[in-house]
Amino acid sequence: MNTPLKLTLNSPQVTADTAARMSSALQPGDTILLEGTIGSGKTHFARALIQSVLAAPEDVPSPTFTLVQVYETRIGEVWHSDLYRLNSVEEIEELGLTEAFDTSICLMEWPDKLGPLTPESALLIRFVTDPDDQDTRHLALSWSDPKWNAKLEIIQ
Repeated sequence: MNTPLKLTLNSPQVTADTAARMSSALQPGDTILLEGTIGSGKTHFARALIQSVLAAPEDVPSPTFTLVQVYETRIGEVWHSDLYRLNSVEEIEELGLTEAFDTSICLMEWPDKLGPLTPESALLIRFVTDPDDQDTRHLALSWSDPKWNAKLEIIQ
């Protein structure tokens, strides 16, 4: 595991801009695990990333109730998943996520639900809301796959 990269993002716009910059380095087979409490910015980050790679603007709803939203984008298929309501690994397998890890870009909220299905090559981003400023987010990015070293240079 590499030393975590720490970022402080001082506004929702800076968070969206960071997500958009990161999108330019992504390709099918990349998985980003978005971890944090409710309201910490996971969905905002995912929405901004997806909107930055769509060929034409479209609404990007939270997948809280649909569990998975799939988008055809300029950089390939993007799967945005919210696993909060799932209770078993079998439910995750039924959604087809394990195949998507190999063929699509996957953005996974509540990744702890993946358990043994968590891709070893994934990037983990932990979101924490600053206790003194509700618009500021502290992100800690960690990974073990060396491919992320170069991909993350764009946001540093």
